[in-house]
Formats: sequence, structure tokens, C-alpha cells
Amino acid sequence: MFIKSLTITSGPQVIREIEFHKGLNLIVDESENQITGNSVGKTTVLKLIDFCLGANPKHIYVDHETKKQEYQLVKDYLIENKILITLVLTSNLDNGTEDIVIERNFLPRKELIRTINGDQLTEEEFDLMLGSILFPEHLASKPTFRQIISHNIRYKDQSINNTLKTLDTHTSDAEYETLYLFLFGCEFTKGNNKQEILSKLKQEDTYKNRLEKNQTKTAYETALALINNDIEALNKKKSSFNLNENFEKDLNKLNEVKYQINKLSSIIGKLNIRKELIKEAEAEIKSSKSNIDLRQLEIIYEQATNQVTTIQKSFSDLVSFHNKMIEEKVKFITKELPAIEKSISENNGSLKRLLADEKRLAIAISKSDSFEELENVISELTEKHRKKGEFENIIQQLSEVESNIREFNKQLSEIDTELFSDSFEQVVKTQLNKFNKHFASISSELYGEQYAVKYDIITNTKGQRLYKFSSFNANMSSGKKQGEISCFDLAYTLFADEENIPCLHFLLNDKKELMDDKQLVKIAEFVNRNNIQFVASILKDKLPDEIKMEEYFAVKLSQNDKLFRIRE
Repeated sequence: MFIKSLTITSGPQVIREIEFHKGLNLIVDESENQITGNSVGKTTVLKLIDFCLGANPKHIYVDHETKKQEYQLVKDYLIENKILITLVLTSNLDNGTEDIVIERNFLPRKELIRTINGDQLTEEEFDLMLGSILFPEHLASKPTFRQIISHNIRYKDQSINNTLKTLDTHTSDAEYETLYLFLFGCEFTKGNNKQEILSKLKQEDTYKNRLEKNQTKTAYETALALINNDIEALNKKKSSFNLNENFEKDLNKLNEVKYQINKLSSIIGKLNIRKELIKEAEAEIKSSKSNIDLRQLEIIYEQATNQVTTIQKSFSDLVSFHNKMIEEKVKFITKELPAIEKSISENNGSLKRLLADEKRLAIAISKSDSFEELENVISELTEKHRKKGEFENIIQQLSEVESNIREFNKQLSEIDTELFSDSFEQVVKTQLNKFNKHFASISSELYGEQYAVKYDIITNTKGQRLYKFSSFNANMSSGKKQGEISCFDLAYTLFADEENIPCLHFLLNDKKELMDDKQLVKIAEFVNRNNIQFVASILKDKLPDEIKMEEYFAVKLSQNDKLFRIRE
């Protein structure tokens, strides 16, 4: 898929129309006496394309480096002028194939526009539809559509400075594992299951940490043994008092009731924590469920299938699969919820009865003769029984959590048996070797270096095994990162085509003035002959003379002709 055009409009007024072509497409700043060129909007062109592919609208008017500073002038302009961004994609720039037209604006609620070929979509529907068109055979929820295309769109510092780590800085190694196994064509059907188990393990670890906030399980067990010793000694001391039979009987009952009350209260508290954690996880998962009006979207899908003949699944199948997967996730997460809620209800009923017994027994004992020393013993016994109930329940809860963690780790181990088998590892090696042929060849042609991607099977801090992918210079010299990144993106396009893996044929790059002149010229020559669209923002006075030609320019901006043509 290529970019055909990007249009900025305000009602009937066309503010800017940018047409793209095969090969090198430059977004240049022609301002005189340039310092940085950051203020004319050349990076914003890349952001707008990304926006039309599902990115957050805030990226357009928030500094992507600080992530805090808002450009209020731009934000107000986009909203007040009802700016509409239209991105046209096509599978072939040379013939009249049917286009995919994407439209988005920056207005809220009823005025919001988020369409594909004229049909309004929710955020979830929008991502699903883009995924179905651009990656028709990918039905799993991980990696996401936005993750798959992350290396094609490089304007944030994270992706400009890292070849493989193109996602949010908080992204786990497990998510990168899933992403690159997919990109390199290593078919692994249990990737979703692994993510679910890892999520459940995280939930159990969180619960365990809450339970052990003050002390570890062994500390509670030790403290419980000491409490039992104290209770035994206090009972011996209490038995030495000369008391009537009824007093002794009622006192024992009261101590037992207090013990049960404290134990039940602790159990109910822990059950409510677990219920809360499950509800939080359920809400997070349900938020990704899509309820799509299939009749409304039938036209879109027909257009997509006409254009992308490789689509073999109906859109209803895609949506059904997606929603079924979400439902299965919810079932997986909440399967113990009914039992927890039933237990909470039953325990609350028992607690109510025990509180009534406590009140009755307390009244009866208060009417009996007692001694000051006996009262102290009784008070101490009551506190010891309360602690005993509390500690016993915490130990029980921790034992259950540890059992759950062992079970999830067992399931994870079963998945890992396949994932880290000799046969699957050989698939990974084979696919990487195929990719590296392109990576090394391109980097050698453009930079005189040989770059490659390797994998290591690592064990993280929680003892979980993972494939960790990284790039390196096969010549063991210190090459330039910018060159490595560009070569990787170019190599992946050729590799994907060779392996019949769907991929975008456009690459968006910012700050290409950081690249040596010779390399930029070589990239221009390479993409022009390899059916790749390379879109780069750059200062015009940093361009080498060999490519300082109109045929390479997609749009020319300056201080006098900024992207949105805002008059300050």
C-alpha cells in the first residue's frame, strides 16, 4: 500500500494538497537563515499521515519530545476552522486501482469525523477496518495494527533513535517478542494465550504484593506459632480462676465467636480485593470490544476486497473472531468471579449471625462476677484470637495465590515448550537468515557496512523465557544508527514481499538532515528502483545537490508558507 495524497481542508476551502509518488518524497523547509526548521510544519505532515492511520489527535498539537507542551495556536486553529484531514491510500500508483479514502477531524462527539470510504466508524471499528484491509490474514489481537506499522512511521525520538524498539518506552519484552515473531513470519498461534497468562500472572503478583505489604508469608507463619503459644499459656492462667460453670462456658464461646468474626472479616476483605482486581481487568478487556453495524460497513469491506484480493475472510468473520476472542478473555479472567461473589455473600450472612452471638454473650458475661486480673487475661486472649484469625487467613490467601502462580507458570511452561523447541527456534533462525540477506546487502550497498538482526533467548527477572531481538553491526564496527534504521526498514519491505507478508510500502522519516549526503543520495536511488515510497522531512539547505530537484519534492514549506498557512 502506498500514499497517494494528503489533503487539508476547511469546509470547501482546500488549504493544502500534497500528492505523493513512488521513490523519494521530500518534505522540505525552504526558509532562509534556517536554524532548526521545526516551526513550518514539515514534521506535522508525517504526524497527519499517522493521525489518519489511528494515532491520537494530540500528537498534532503536542510537542512529541516533551509530551506536555501544547501549541495552543495550532490546536485552536484545527478546532475553530473544522480542519479535515484526508489521506488517500492505493495499492498501485501506476494504474487506476480503487483508492482507500480515510478522513479525520479534530472535533468532539457529534461533529467528529472518522471515516473510511465515507462510512463513519468508532475508534475500535476504525482500527479493525484498517487492520482488515492492510493485514487481511492477521486476526489475532496481538500484535496490534498500530504496533505492526510502528517501524513505518518514525518521527518520535524513540523510533528515530532505535531500530527495533519503536513502541512506547514502557512496552514489555513480551510484547516485542510477539511483534517481531509476527513481522519475521514465524507463525506462533499461542501468542495471545501467552499474553493472557502473563496478564493473569501480573494480577496475581499484584495481589500477593498487597497481601505481603507488611510481612512475608513465613513471617506470618512464625508469628502465628508464637500467638498459639501465648493463647495456650493464657488459657492455663484463666483456668486457675474459680469461676462458675456458665461464666467459663460463655467466655469460651465468646472467644471462639470473636475469633470467627475476625477471621471472617479478614476473609471478606481479601475476597473483595480479589473481586476488585478481576473487575478492573474485566473492564480493561471489555473496553476493546467492538460492536459493529455490519450493514453499514458492507460497502467498505466490498471495496477493500475488490482492491486487496488476498482477503479470504469476511468482515463479519473478522469482527466475530475479534469479539469472540474478547469474550473468551473475559471468561478466562472472570471465571472465578461467581464463586467469589457467592463466598462473599455466604460469609457476610455468617458474619451477621456471629455478631448477634457476640452481642448476646457479651451481655451475659458482663452480668457475671469477675476479677480485675481475669478481665486482663480475657482482654489479652481476645486480642490474641483476633490476631490468630487475621494471620491464618492471610496465610491461606497467600497459599492460594502461590498455587495460582504455580498453575499459570505451568501453563506458560507448556506454551514455552513449543515456543522454545528446537523446531520452532530453527524457524526463527531460518526467517532471520532470509531477512538478514536483505539487511546486510542493503547496508553494504548504502554504507559499506553489514547490519543484521539477531535473537537471544533471555530469562527476565520473573523467570520467564523470551525471544529478544536486537540489531548489530556484523562487521563489529561502530556504524551510524540513522543508517542502520533506514536499512532495516528498506530490508523489511523487500523481505516481506519475498515472503508474501502484507506490509506498507511507504516509510515516513523525520530529521534526515542527520544523514550523510552520500547515503541520502544512495537511498533515493535505491527506493526509486525498488517500488518503495520513502517520505522524509529535511531542511532544504542540507540537501545534496544530486537530489535537490523538483521531481523529488512532495511539498515545500517555509516561514512564509507554513503547512496550515496560519496567520499569526
